[in-house]
Amino acid sequence: MSRGPRPLLAMLIDRLCRLLSAVMVLFLALMVVMVFGNVVLRYGFNSGITVSEELSRWLFVWMTFLGALVALRSHHHLGTDSLVARLPVRGKKICLGFTHLLMLYLCWLMFQGSLQQTKINIGTSSAVMELSMGWFYGAGLFFSVLAFLFILDDFWRLVSGRLADSELVGIVESDGMPTGDPHPAPAASK
Repeated sequence: MSRGPRPLLAMLIDRLCRLLSAVMVLFLALMVVMVFGNVVLRYGFNSGITVSEELSRWLFVWMTFLGALVALRSHHHLGTDSLVARLPVRGKKICLGFTHLLMLYLCWLMFQGSLQQTKINIGTSSAVMELSMGWFYGAGLFFSVLAFLFILDDFWRLVSGRLADSELVGIVESDGMPTGDPHPAPAASK
């Protein structure tokens, strides 16, 4: 059961996710303006924005990682609960704990790989913007560190008993999926 006021870390993470959402909106707006502006300039004026393609690609990569962080925190990633939903509470807790440990390990692997790529490419400049490619590969570092913290917070809530039984299945039903009986009985004719 959820007990007492929300811990400071959880409040900070939630505020950070709101900030990341705002940054994603900004990145998307910049991408739309640059790509649309580039199309208009190319077809209408035989000109263009030189950095448009490269910067849009960088913003898209960063936006994808930021979106994955926000989805991770709000538990909106796709998942399957057909087995776990049928388990008793203790089985659900064991499965959730195991998946959190597995995700923490995967964050560590991603951190190691992203760190290596960032170190390799930090001295390389991008073709058009002439910025260090370390910034591009830094998106993986940023994601892996924050995802590790988000998952660790959820794992701590699980092992400390602060996770409600209703939160043990970590996915949300899709809005497009039917929730009723897939084969309803035919209506009685009069």
